[in-house]
Amino acid sequence: MTIIRKSLLIAIALAVSTSLPSQEPEAAKKQALQQRVTELQESTAANRAKLQQYQWMETTEVDLKGKPKKTEQKLCRYGPDGKIEKTTLGSPPEPAKPRRGLKGRIVEKKVGELKDYMERLKSLIGEYVPPSHEKIQEVFKAGHASMNPASGGIASLVLNDYYKPGDTVIFAFDTAAKNIKSFAVNTYLDDPKNDVVTLSASFMSLPDGTHYVGQTDLASASKHIEIKTVSSNYQKLSQQ
Repeated sequence: MTIIRKSLLIAIALAVSTSLPSQEPEAAKKQALQQRVTELQESTAANRAKLQQYQWMETTEVDLKGKPKKTEQKLCRYGPDGKIEKTTLGSPPEPAKPRRGLKGRIVEKKVGELKDYMERLKSLIGEYVPPSHEKIQEVFKAGHASMNPASGGIASLVLNDYYKPGDTVIFAFDTAAKNIKSFAVNTYLDDPKNDVVTLSASFMSLPDGTHYVGQTDLASASKHIEIKTVSSNYQKLSQQ
């Protein structure tokens, strides 16, 4: 092989190698994503275990078209099945007087439909709050997780199809403290286009380092409904 031909082959090889996309960045991204998802899972699982030692107060305010319509308080704790049990505090509201006539029946029907809708909204919140480490793992295994570069020590983890097809949950994860700072949800109740529901949640800490969802704000644009929830007064349960 002549020196010229050999030099030409080397030049071609170098040109091809530099034109091919490097596999290292993709591998590094995948590894970084897996690490953050693992940390996110461990954080949510550890916090749920700690929260099972507590009971707390949940205050919920329902606004309709910008006006407060209902406020209620519930005592919350984890049950034997690992799900949150809620007991309404205070006396139940007095039943509304039945309305007469056709107009009254129409109004009662609309009120009933609205109550049903709000109950379903509250149930929807329970699928996202608190975050589930099992669901996080399912989303990651399905290949529906991604991560945006960390800024100021906070990584943005994006999970698609978390609870419903087409929904999105974005976690703001503190990479140093290894815990969630906040998260945002874009989901829907029935129709993904015309029944969009958004949810924002922020975390707070107890003296022993346990993290919990301190505040949530859920909004249904189509129905002009906003549900604000605040968790407070955490107390450790007595050990049996």
